[in-house]
Amino acid sequence: MNEQLFRQLIEQTASMAKDAKRVLFITGAGISADSGLPTYRGVSGLYNNQNTEEGISIESALSGSMFIENPDVTWKYISQIEKTCRGKSYNRGHEVIAEMESYFDQVCVLTQNIDGFHHQAGSSNVIDIHGHLYDLYCLSCDYQETVSDFSELPPTPRCPKCHNIIRPDVVLFEEVLSRKKMEALADEIQSGFDLVFSIGTTSVFPYIAQPVIIAHHNNIKSIEINPSNTRVSDLCRLKIPETAAKTLNTLWMMLSQ
Repeated sequence: MNEQLFRQLIEQTASMAKDAKRVLFITGAGISADSGLPTYRGVSGLYNNQNTEEGISIESALSGSMFIENPDVTWKYISQIEKTCRGKSYNRGHEVIAEMESYFDQVCVLTQNIDGFHHQAGSSNVIDIHGHLYDLYCLSCDYQETVSDFSELPPTPRCPKCHNIIRPDVVLFEEVLSRKKMEALADEIQSGFDLVFSIGTTSVFPYIAQPVIIAHHNNIKSIEINPSNTRVSDLCRLKIPETAAKTLNTLWMMLSQ
């Protein structure tokens, strides 16, 4: 995209944002790309649609049923995913969303990402719908712990209290979403938004696309920031085909002048 067109789109976005009070940011892997994380849908992109060493799909390896039957396999691939996050941190895109809490009356972040970057950047109202990779809990007792990385964990970690297997607080394939988080999302949608951003997500999951669809049907302003076309591209009032960090930082500089 040439800089003149980019500037025009940012100016249009700023104009749409100036009167907004309640804003929803929906984010996917694309916002963490500037932190060095891969932009894959879910985790299957790590394996280029090939089977794992066990001869099964990555979705099967990272499923709830596999964790019950053979947690060693699930933990093996959870740990591989964690390596792609290890040593990485939030970027300017995450920071800007957190800083925008000083500009808008209410800011909510709905993220598919399990990296925890929105929390680290300072956002106060985050619905991490798929969980947080570094929050661990025991399946048998009340043990919970938040770790910084998995480098010192054994291949299949066990609870220091009861010695049963622990797991990250993430949604595995076949598992249902957290009822508490889905209710929090429903409450936010019920309260209403007057501006919705869809950033770096393909929006293939219905609960990720839903707020944009609602905005479209109710003539609420919506903006997509994504280099690629997605399921919701045609539903958004404005489309910016650029990276998240560059776009958000440029927008914030214009709004905060």
